[in-house]
Parts: sequence; C-alpha cells; structure tokens
Amino acid sequence: MPGLTWNQTEDIALSLYEAHPGYDPTHIRYTDLHKMITALPDFKDDPMASTEGKLEAIQMAWIEEIQDNQD
Repeated sequence: MPGLTWNQTEDIALSLYEAHPGYDPTHIRYTDLHKMITALPDFKDDPMASTEGKLEAIQMAWIEEIQDNQD
C-alpha cells in the first residue's frame, strides 16, 4: 500500500492537522516539522529526501488547513 511522500504536500498537511489538533505551526522549526512528518504512520518516503522548500510548502499548507477549518 502506497504511503505519503514528500511531494504530497496537501495530504501531509491534512495528516498533520489531524494528528496535532490545536498545534500552531506558524513558528515551527523545520527540524521539528521534519520529525512530525516522518512520524506520521502513513509516511513512507525517504526521510533524507526532504528539502527546506518542501518543508516550507508543507508548513504553509498546514497553516492553510487550519485557516480553512476555522471558517
């Protein structure tokens, strides 16, 4: 069964939103974000394949997910 990969920004953001309700990702360190992503049960990609750009995109998508669910 395929799992989440670094390129699935929106899916990872949704998984983070569901796994960490109430968490504010606006000031998260990328090292902490990386740990949270790789700890997701469905994450199956190479942990070393992340980049700062991918982490930033996931962080922004997570923030958007929170904002979308506040409306």
